[in-house]
Amino acid sequence: MKMLGFLAFIIGFILAIVAGLFFPDNAVVIIILLILGLLIGFLNIGSEEMVPLLLATIALVVVGNVFSPIETLNIGEKLGDIMALIAALMAPAAIVVAVKTLYTVAKPH
Repeated sequence: MKMLGFLAFIIGFILAIVAGLFFPDNAVVIIILLILGLLIGFLNIGSEEMVPLLLATIALVVVGNVFSPIETLNIGEKLGDIMALIAALMAPAAIVVAVKTLYTVAKPH
């Protein structure tokens, strides 16, 4: 199962880069990224990866459009689009992991 989650991550990451460059506002691409993100969260993230995943996802969201001031060849806009789509991939995984973490913390010991 971890291999399927890993493949979902690789496919989603490549799709986010390609879509960010050529069709960043495509709703079908975003839905595919969301589905792949759910697969990543359910199949590929164990308890030892929970905190690093949540931290990395927060970092992606925080730096989202930091490149937008770069106007040469629309580099800033393209990098922002790529970062937004990577965040769209990882946000569902982060939600799954956050709920798993909350359950682990809340359950009686």
